Amino acid sequence: MKVIYCIILAIFSVAQLQAAPDLTQLRLSPGFKIEIVAEGMQSPRSLAVAPDGTVFIGTRTNRKRETIGKVYALKLDDNYQLEGEVITIAKGLNLPNGVAFKDGDLYVAEINRILKYPDIEKNLAKPPEPVIIYEDLPDDFHHGWKFIRFSPKGRLYVPVGAPCNVCEEDEQVYSNIQYMKDDGSEAKVFAKGVRNTVGFDWHPKTGDLWFTDNGRDLLGDLLPADELNHAPYANMHFGFPYCHQGDFPDPQFGDSEEHHCREYTPPAGKLGPHVAAIGMRFYTGTMFPEKYWQQPFIALHGSWNRTEEAGHTGAQVIVAHLTDNLVTEIEPIVDGWLGEDNKYIGRPADVAMLADGSMLISDDFSGVVYRLWYEAP
Repeated sequence: MKVIYCIILAIFSVAQLQAAPDLTQLRLSPGFKIEIVAEGMQSPRSLAVAPDGTVFIGTRTNRKRETIGKVYALKLDDNYQLEGEVITIAKGLNLPNGVAFKDGDLYVAEINRILKYPDIEKNLAKPPEPVIIYEDLPDDFHHGWKFIRFSPKGRLYVPVGAPCNVCEEDEQVYSNIQYMKDDGSEAKVFAKGVRNTVGFDWHPKTGDLWFTDNGRDLLGDLLPADELNHAPYANMHFGFPYCHQGDFPDPQFGDSEEHHCREYTPPAGKLGPHVAAIGMRFYTGTMFPEKYWQQPFIALHGSWNRTEEAGHTGAQVIVAHLTDNLVTEIEPIVDGWLGEDNKYIGRPADVAMLADGSMLISDDFSGVVYRLWYEAP
């Protein structure tokens, strides 16, 4: 079953590049506008914006060819339009989903290692050879792609997903979030019981870590929900594989007092079943209305294995409004990537802030990056 599941997931995640979607099919909250700033990329996923405005883009696909496994860069002009062509920084890498930027250097996470491209902003046309800063990560494909970011204190955070749909594995190795210095040293586990997070950020006021987490599969169309989690300190356990969504014991692993749901940290909010909540950022600008300030924007990539009768879920960018560190409202900001025929025209993967307060959204299904902005009605 595990092998079949991995094969199905791999096939589903490698859809051929689609045409850029018709933006008139998207539904936006009042005042919001959207445009495509770059297209024609292969599976654009994680986004990192450098201080000079250069946008770096990681990709994910399971085909290991010379033209696959790319890392891209975009230069945007003063009006946030693409300046020149999409730049290919690297190619032939092993699922280089994660990208992060610090002190002029680009960090790229493959499945089992982390690379650094020094002084990348000055060398976009001729990128330097990467330096391997860390290569002790597992090489499992299943949930092996990484999302990486630097914390406000300058530590590099790296998640390692479960190598399965649901299983018990060494929590020092799998189902965790790790952190390390920017040279790869002093690696430690920060949080456990995390099935697969592909998006996290730190609250702009408190500095606390928040992260999305994908719920397990094969328990039907309605359970369990994906999660938004709050980790204000180290060594918290968020339940996997014993408890899902904070209150749903796993049928196989959660049927004992030792692993009761009360033993684990519940999510700050349930985001819906199988929505594939991945990229997230707190809104730190002032362009959007005040109710969105310092609230998490989340890309829901969309379900893959719900039944035809139930239909897909997700394929939205939402805001999970927080009150006292709990989700009190979920508001779709951009919807419509899932058409009336239950077929995708796009699948948002990550969000990132621009200097003017607008927001970038990557779409790995259509190979595009959008810019979302606000104009008062």
